[in-house]
Amino acid sequence: MPKPEVHISQNLEELSRAAAELFVETAKARIEAAGTFFAALSGGSTPRRLYELLATSDYSGRIAWPKVHLFQVDERLVPPSHPDSNFRMIREAWLAPLRIRRDNFHRMAGEQADASEAARQYAAELGRAIPTREVDCPRFDMVLLGMGNDGHTASLFPGSPALDERERWVIPSIPGAGGLPRITLTYPVLNAAAQIVFLVSGSEKAAILERVLEGLHAPQRLPAQGISPVNGHLVWYVDDAAASGLHGISRSRE
Repeated sequence: MPKPEVHISQNLEELSRAAAELFVETAKARIEAAGTFFAALSGGSTPRRLYELLATSDYSGRIAWPKVHLFQVDERLVPPSHPDSNFRMIREAWLAPLRIRRDNFHRMAGEQADASEAARQYAAELGRAIPTREVDCPRFDMVLLGMGNDGHTASLFPGSPALDERERWVIPSIPGAGGLPRITLTYPVLNAAAQIVFLVSGSEKAAILERVLEGLHAPQRLPAQGISPVNGHLVWYVDDAAASGLHGISRSRE
């Protein structure tokens, strides 16, 4: 298994600025080549600063936003105004300040009571909105992922039946310990992306990052290890605190 590409920044701010540059340059190149840029966004605390930066004049003026289509990686089954809604965070940090058109953001229907129906509806939306291109699956130009302290990514949790899904693009998912039901993109659609970018920050992630990047390959226990693009590029953007436990991989500093 090839060693991962890891870029290390001093802190979350520098990490976010490096990721913002990558997002802008990737979007510009894809729009020039194909006319449209498709990206899937994660929730959580780490990517929020990236989204805030992309709404500022330093970055926003460099992208033709009408040609950008944004999607969600996962969502809790809560209304879009709920404090736990990933959409709410993305809207507050990025969509509202930049006035992204509603048609350019493809929201998961977290308010849908039936998780299976919400997943089915979003899979249909993916099929309508994104060309399948080289593979029989929607192919994002970029997917932004985070990682939990248990090694989960998207809403793919350790030991979950969702880890074995190989056909459906979007499925229901329930975390342990009484967490809110969710829907999530699955490995097939995530791994079909042209570029996958992990954002990991904080000393509390150091131990799990070391296990994921340098430990035994065990994606059933560490779902982030199941992210392996079929015909794409995987890169990790981490800060010094999260990278403090890494030893045996090639590292480049931003």
